[in-house]
Amino acid sequence: MTTNEEMSLVEHLGELRKRIMWVLVVLVVLVIGMVGGLILAKPIIRYLKNIPPASGIAWHVFSPWDALRLYMNFGLVVGILITLPVALYHIWAFVRPGLREVEQKASIMYVPYAFFLFLLGIAFGYFVVFPMAFYFTTSISKSLEITELYGAAQYFSFMFNIILPLAIVFEMPIVVMFLTKIRLLNPKRLQKFRRYAYMLLVILSTVITPPDAISAVLVAVPLIILYEFSVFMSGFIYRKQLLKDAEWEREFGPK
Repeated sequence: MTTNEEMSLVEHLGELRKRIMWVLVVLVVLVIGMVGGLILAKPIIRYLKNIPPASGIAWHVFSPWDALRLYMNFGLVVGILITLPVALYHIWAFVRPGLREVEQKASIMYVPYAFFLFLLGIAFGYFVVFPMAFYFTTSISKSLEITELYGAAQYFSFMFNIILPLAIVFEMPIVVMFLTKIRLLNPKRLQKFRRYAYMLLVILSTVITPPDAISAVLVAVPLIILYEFSVFMSGFIYRKQLLKDAEWEREFGPK
């Protein structure tokens, strides 16, 4: 092993030690965040209970642990949300030496936008898709003259099964922009596979919405617009890359 390689290994181990220390710091922040989450859990749960579609219905628990589990889960979620930006930064900082400069800049630049789109997807899922699905299922119960009895844990499980997939899908523009930035994607490929993307988005909208055409269309249309926005942003980045390549060739000749 050469001296340069030994220095590289020592530096990498030193970086690993530094990141482990930061992981411990992140765990402390997570615990502090959970404490804050436990303080905020009660007003958040009460708020969600008093706005549509939950307003006007009674929640029940079916075991002595359900209420405590619900309380702790909300505390954990809030704690993770508080800790997540710090944790993501240090994960990026650890893998950064293995990335090229363009990949480093692309990955760190998109983190805040990815977080924003994730929250936007949650909002779209909760305020648009989830009420449609909830009112559809309750209408079936009423048509069958079945008495509705809602468990708090089951209610939130139903809710998260709808909004979390949408929150992930809303990351599509960021993923496409990043892959375009590192030249794994381009708008021509996205346009070529447009019909297949549309089909997958329609299938997804059909799965997470009530089985009626109107609900599926109301969800599919925003997702398709999101895909077209991704294509547009990919084209914007791709054109800038072509201009830079042209400037390089004019100055240094063909690559």
